[in-house]
Amino acid sequence: MINVPNSLTFFRILLIPVFIVLFYLPFDWAYFWAAAVFTLAAVTDWFDGFLARQLKQSTPFGAFLDPVADKVMVAAALVLIVEDYSSPLVTIPAMFMIGREIMISALREWMAELGQRSRVAVSWIGKWKTTIQMLALIGLIWQQSIYMIWVSYVLLYIATGLTLFSAYDYLKAAWGDLTRSE
Repeated sequence: MINVPNSLTFFRILLIPVFIVLFYLPFDWAYFWAAAVFTLAAVTDWFDGFLARQLKQSTPFGAFLDPVADKVMVAAALVLIVEDYSSPLVTIPAMFMIGREIMISALREWMAELGQRSRVAVSWIGKWKTTIQMLALIGLIWQQSIYMIWVSYVLLYIATGLTLFSAYDYLKAAWGDLTRSE
C-alpha cells in the first residue's frame, strides 16, 4: 500500500493546508509561495501517476486516493480565488468546474457499479483541461502582475470550455446506460 506514488499522493494531501495557510498570510510574498506550493502539488499529481505506471506500483488504494487528492486540491484553490477575486468572472467558471467534478465522480461511481467504469475513463480532453486549469489557478493564486491575471482569466475560460466539453463527452459515453429502462 505504501509505495512511492502513494507517498507522493499523501504528500500532495499534506500540501493542501500549507497552501491554504500561505495564501492567507498577510505578507507580500504569501501569494508567490502559495502558488509555488500549489505548483509543487500539481507536479506531484502528474509524477505519481507516471511513477505508478513506470514502476508498476499501481494499487487500488492509490487509484482511489489520487483523484480525491486532486479534487480537494483544485476545489480548495477554486474556493480561495472565488473569495479573493469576489467576481463572477471567477465564480461562474469555478462553479462549473466544481460541479463537473462532482457530476463526473458520481457518474464514474455509478458506471463502476454497472461494470462499465472503463467507458468513463480519463480522456485526453480531461488531461488538457487539468493542465490548463492548473496553469490558470497558479496565475490567479500568484497574482504577480495584471498581465498574469488576465492571461490566467483566459486560461480559466479555456479550461471551463474543456470542462463543459469533457462533461458532455463523459455523459455521451454513458448515455445509453443513463437512459436505459429497467
